[in-house]
Amino acid sequence: MATIKDVARTAGVAISTVSLTFASPERVSPDTAQRVWKAADLLGYRPNPLAQSLKRGRSRMIGVLVGDISSPFFGRLLKAVERRALERGYLMIVADTDADPQRELEMLDQFTAQRIAGLLISPHGSSAAYGRRLSTCKTPLVMVDHRFRGAALDYVASDTRMAARMLTDHLINLGHRRIAQITGPVQLYTAAERIEGYREALAAAGLEADESLVVDGRYRDVGSYEQTMRLMTRVDRPTAILAASNMMALGALQAIQELGYACPKDVSLATIDDIPWSAVIQPKLTMVLQDIERIAQVSTDYLLDRIESTSPDKLAPRETVLIPRLFIGNSTAPPPSMNGA
Repeated sequence: MATIKDVARTAGVAISTVSLTFASPERVSPDTAQRVWKAADLLGYRPNPLAQSLKRGRSRMIGVLVGDISSPFFGRLLKAVERRALERGYLMIVADTDADPQRELEMLDQFTAQRIAGLLISPHGSSAAYGRRLSTCKTPLVMVDHRFRGAALDYVASDTRMAARMLTDHLINLGHRRIAQITGPVQLYTAAERIEGYREALAAAGLEADESLVVDGRYRDVGSYEQTMRLMTRVDRPTAILAASNMMALGALQAIQELGYACPKDVSLATIDDIPWSAVIQPKLTMVLQDIERIAQVSTDYLLDRIESTSPDKLAPRETVLIPRLFIGNSTAPPPSMNGA
């Protein structure tokens, strides 16, 4: 069986260089790392990850806690995080918390017990106790998408308030005055921000918000379907709907079509984030797009920089908020009253 000495001799480097290549590949030159890995492959040698973890006191594994692994947003995020982590010599493990704050804390404890190097988390908790747990965690944490207000942690996301305002402005400019928003649970940062963006756009246009048109779809397609059914069977139904997530947009579109309405002839629909198979779904949805790959890259780099820092406690919390992009499809149009209907 090949040993680390054999790898060093074959690669023509010191044993310490081989060890450093396996433990911290970013600290050796690319040429040296390539020689070491080539020698290891030739000899069939692989470092023992458990032994490395025990020696360092932590693993080269990062965790990611998300509220819904089936969400297209988090699916793309996880793929990009894993790619970035591998580039820097780390593996990724994922846990789906079903947006349950208590489960998030339980998984945080589990990951910490496994000596995980650090954690990306999309926090769903809102209590003071939840915030204290995040703030006092010794394992490096970075918040992604959602955030806990007041927690002195790194944070990476898109400007979610701006996203909602962009869509609301677009609908107002088309002539809509009764605009509904199907949102997530209001205790969540993104949901609260998207509601504020919606309200700001209405206020800037001199329009009074009808709070009965702001409904909770729980960031789920089923919840959005049910809320759209209620909205569209009202006597004073809205002429436009802003679905605050892509999965809720699908639920809303299904309800609109099942009720026999046409989109956008009878009601306009806009959403935040692209949806699966958007190229074949009709109508093509108007949406605000987030740079998910960039969010993943920055958040992973923030986490790994903190993990590898010799004085992580001295790193001040960092924040990156990216500007989203508006894409105008054919699911939005002037309201029926302006089309002679």
